[in-house]
Amino acid sequence: MKKARSVYIIFLTLSLVIVSAFTIYDEDQLIKITIPSNFPLPVYDLEKNKITRKGVELGRQLFYDGVLSIDGSTSCGSCHQQVSAFIQQDHDFSHGVENRIGRRNALPLMNLIFSNSFFWDGGVSDLDLSPLNAIENEVEMGEKLGHVLKKLNASRGYRDRFKETYNADSISTHLFLKSISQFLATMVSANSRYDRYKRKEGVQLNANELEGLKVFKDKCSTCHATDLFTDGTFRNNGSTDDFRFDKGRQEITLKDSDIGKFKVPSLRNVELTAPYMHDGSISTLEAVLEHYNSGIKPSETLDSVLRKRSKPGLSINTEEKKVLISFLKTLTDHEFIKDKRFSEF
Repeated sequence: MKKARSVYIIFLTLSLVIVSAFTIYDEDQLIKITIPSNFPLPVYDLEKNKITRKGVELGRQLFYDGVLSIDGSTSCGSCHQQVSAFIQQDHDFSHGVENRIGRRNALPLMNLIFSNSFFWDGGVSDLDLSPLNAIENEVEMGEKLGHVLKKLNASRGYRDRFKETYNADSISTHLFLKSISQFLATMVSANSRYDRYKRKEGVQLNANELEGLKVFKDKCSTCHATDLFTDGTFRNNGSTDDFRFDKGRQEITLKDSDIGKFKVPSLRNVELTAPYMHDGSISTLEAVLEHYNSGIKPSETLDSVLRKRSKPGLSINTEEKKVLISFLKTLTDHEFIKDKRFSEF
C-alpha cells in the first residue's frame, strides 16, 4: 500500500467531536495523517492540541510575521528558511533584529513532535513554549510576550482569525502558542530517498550509498540513532575546547559535567544545512568528517565515543568519507523543502 507523503501528523483518536472550554472544532477541520512506518511514536501530545486546518494556517501566518519582533523586521521564518531546510542560510550565527548576531547556529525545524527538548542546550522541553525563546531573546526578536499579545489584539485581522479558528474573543498566550505549535507540528520530514528505500516504496540505493549506510551504522549511529538520525542527547563532540562564551548544556543544568555539551542534531537534510556545529564553525560535510577523523579538540567532557582510540576521534579513511557523503545525501527530503504548506504566503 502506498503511504501518505509530505506531511505526517499523528491522529490518535477515532472521535471527531471535541468540545473544550476554549475551542470548538468542526469535524472536517481536523487533519489526520499517517505516522511514517520507519519513525518512532511522537513525544508531543496531539490530543491536547488538536491539529486543524485553520489552526495550522494561523500558525503559519504567525511564523512568517515580523510582528513577533520588537521592530517588525524579524519573523521565525527569518532564521528558519525553507529553502535550506529551515536554518538561516549561509550564517554561522543567527542574525536577529537590527542585524544583531547571536552566539549559536540556527537549528533546522523538522520532526519536532518527536523531540522532548529544543535548542542546542535543551533549555526548553515543551514545543508549545519554544517560540518564547526566540521572541524574548534580545538578539533574536527582542520582544516581550505581553507586547506581542497587545499588538495582535490590536489587529482586527488577527482578532478575526482567532475568532474563526478558536471561537475566542481575545488572543491569549495559550491560543497564540497553541497556533504556532500546530504549524510546527506539521513540519515532518520523512520522504527522502532513504525513507522510500527503508519503507520499500520502489526506491533503491546505489552501491556507494549502501556502502555509506554500512559505514554510517558502524561509526555514526551511536549518536545519530533511529530514523530520526539523532538520539536526542547532549554531547561534547570536540568541535571546540573553548567554552568561555558558551558552556552549552551546563548553562541549563549548572553541572560542570555538562560543560561543552550540545544537542545531537538530526542529520536529515544535512546536505542543505551548512555551516555545521553549534557555532557554525565547519562549512562542508567533507570537513565535518575530517573533523571526526583528525580534528577533535580534547577537553574534560569530550564524549566517550570519541575516546576509544589513542588519538581522540573516529577512524574514517578517504573511501569511507566518500561513501558516507553519498549516503548522507539520500537523507535530503526535496518534497519537504518545496512543500507550499510550509512556505511563506
